[in-house]
Amino acid sequence: MTERPDRRPSPPAKRTGWRRPAAPAAASTAGPSTPPPPAPKDTTAENHRSVIDSAVYRDGHRVASPTTLADTFRQLRDQPDGMAWIGLHRPTASELHSLAAEFNLHELAVEDAMEAHQRPKLERYGDTLFVVLRAARYLDAPEEVDFGELHVFVGPDFLITVRHGAAPDLSSVRRRMEQTPELLALGPEAALYAILDAVVDGYAPVVAGVQTDIDEIETEVFRGDPEVSRRIYELSRETVEFQRATRPLVGMLHGLMAGFAKYGTDEELQRYLRDVADHVTHTSERVDGFRQALTEILTVNATLVSQQQNSEMRALAEAGFEQNEEIKKISSWAAILFAPTLVGTIYGMNFEMMPELRWAFGYPFAVALMGVVCVSLYVIFKKRDWL
Repeated sequence: MTERPDRRPSPPAKRTGWRRPAAPAAASTAGPSTPPPPAPKDTTAENHRSVIDSAVYRDGHRVASPTTLADTFRQLRDQPDGMAWIGLHRPTASELHSLAAEFNLHELAVEDAMEAHQRPKLERYGDTLFVVLRAARYLDAPEEVDFGELHVFVGPDFLITVRHGAAPDLSSVRRRMEQTPELLALGPEAALYAILDAVVDGYAPVVAGVQTDIDEIETEVFRGDPEVSRRIYELSRETVEFQRATRPLVGMLHGLMAGFAKYGTDEELQRYLRDVADHVTHTSERVDGFRQALTEILTVNATLVSQQQNSEMRALAEAGFEQNEEIKKISSWAAILFAPTLVGTIYGMNFEMMPELRWAFGYPFAVALMGVVCVSLYVIFKKRDWL
């Protein structure tokens, strides 16, 4: 077999869609100035680690299931009007460079797919689309949202998915498309629609799970659960991450719909994409509502906590006041009882030369003095509300 040229001829005209028609000028301006150098061929063991599924389709039917990237390239060359769908999970740099050399992928897109941690976006490099999606799934046991990242390269006769994370489950998407060959026959753009639809549909359980968490948090707030503040902050952080995953999709899908006429997108795919855009808009609005609701719940919780603290401080103040009143009563009676004790102590000293020792009225005088002092102290404390 003769050596394959650097660029594969464009597929038949029936497979039009979101791609720009291949043209030498566009390829020279939009593509990289120098294509990435091909890396050494991957071994079968390397491909088994990252190539989840690879297939070549013709007229919507699978005609080959190669096990390595090299076999996929060879099988696609043997099918001039075929389409390759390659699914990768955390591929190595050599594998991505091999794909870039084979399909003339832009070096910036390859770098993004290699590094991951990208925001959702849609970029066009010549006749190749590069799409970044953030998938999500709700984990029931820990009651948290797990986010995954998906990079999709869509060309005239190929679709490459690079998955970072557990979500989404693209095997079910592939089975669904293979069960509807008339839809898969529309080309790589139809597979891209199916992936978008799967990612957006995966948001529904997450929305339901977050809504349940918010309902539980509202109950805990009014019940006075001390751990609810931490749960609010954790769910708020997940909601912000969820918002970052869904909000850019609205603009991305509207951008795709704006190019329907320019790129000759099939009418059936147009209807499907509008449906996906409606679901994304609805989901984005729900997520925005979640963030607003959590902000309000946090405000209410802060108010309730402040009220509870004020009540506790008031109770402590009242307890302190009551304790102070008791101390004043005890102190008052102690002073009253101390006065006769002082007088009795003075007259109880055994000295012969005391002035009142041989006085006939000494005892009545001492008793009267004790009474006067006690009554005087009682009146004084009573006027000051100590008794």
